[in-house]
Amino acid sequence: MKIALVNYRYFISGGPERYYFNIKEVLEQHGHTVVPFSIKNSRNLPAGEYERFFLDSLGDDVYFAESKKSPKMMLKYFARMFWSPEARRKFRDFLEYTRPDVVYIMQYHNKISPSIISVARSMGIPVVHRISDMQYMCPNALFYNDAKGICEDCLHGKRLSCVRYRCVQGSAVLSAIKASAKLLHDTMRIPRKIDAFVVPSLFTRAKLAEYGIPEDRLVHIPTFFNLRSPEQGTDVTYEPYILYVGRLEKEKGLMTLVKACADTDIHLKIIGFSREGYDEELKAYLNGRGHHVEFLGRMTFEEMEPYLRGCLCTVVPSEWYDNFPNTVLESYAYGKCVIATDIGSLTTMVDDGETGCRFAYGDADDLRRCILRLLANPGEARRMGRNGRQKILTEYSPEEHYRRLMEVFSSVMKR
Repeated sequence: MKIALVNYRYFISGGPERYYFNIKEVLEQHGHTVVPFSIKNSRNLPAGEYERFFLDSLGDDVYFAESKKSPKMMLKYFARMFWSPEARRKFRDFLEYTRPDVVYIMQYHNKISPSIISVARSMGIPVVHRISDMQYMCPNALFYNDAKGICEDCLHGKRLSCVRYRCVQGSAVLSAIKASAKLLHDTMRIPRKIDAFVVPSLFTRAKLAEYGIPEDRLVHIPTFFNLRSPEQGTDVTYEPYILYVGRLEKEKGLMTLVKACADTDIHLKIIGFSREGYDEELKAYLNGRGHHVEFLGRMTFEEMEPYLRGCLCTVVPSEWYDNFPNTVLESYAYGKCVIATDIGSLTTMVDDGETGCRFAYGDADDLRRCILRLLANPGEARRMGRNGRQKILTEYSPEEHYRRLMEVFSSVMKR
């Protein structure tokens, strides 16, 4: 089978890209031909002959807010956000040259354009889209804003809430643009043109069904962790510190986490970066308080691996609907249990008392109690970590993911 893999980054910057290259490797190991389509970027991995079909660069920044763009670049960016003739033309050339059996899309919103979906449909090539956020239902893809915290207004038809609460980068203008793009795509019924959706989280699947996507097109397939060898993750210790890995942003619940650790003997190591300086707000809160919180900065997986091997457990204090955070899988792979907020997909990923502990939303006191309980009972942390490791070998294995994904591909090709 020949499979076109589409994503707006051809380099690893986060969870969706890790999945992209992991599934590419798994598909190729099973004898399939994988052809990539993306956007030109100096960070891209080699793409061989297919790079000539990649869309022109929108700048080398990973996130829109990271750099200033020229008026010409901004025009191109907004065209792709709505409907891009350039993307449509180049994707048609790509499909005519490669002739894939199926198109598997990771992320296309904002930087590639839904126009590519219509191209594949017009050529009779089925399209499968893997969901990694709430983009179809929410203009900022988070179901979260600084004013309300968790917010589902757009899902329930209150379209102006996005502008009212300045949900997109704190800007009423950008929020209005994103809300307008969403309205256009809803009017064009873009989701109806996609043959199947691969949804890692049952929680997200339920939200997409509420949004109106037919349930027979929503297939729940959890993300997998690609163990490089059976021994990977077995050489571990359980030292008395907890670990956070991820972006340092408000919706990630970092303030609740540092409040739980402030003025205690809890040792917390934080690995990650902030796009807009939220780490400084966290450090300001800790200033003058007794604490053992270390900010270790941004790291590659190889750089953070020793901390995964050595921590007692990890913590995912999210205060938004995390779709299916890779941090949980990485923790399980290294035999570490997870302390997580009792919300969204985390309620099914972390089995309370079996693979970790769940605490009440935004409750620093409850989070502190979970942490102190595990620090006082490291044997319990080891037991739950072993249970998590077993899930990696069964529920979250590459082979199980591949089997279920091929069922989807075969089904849409027959349909």
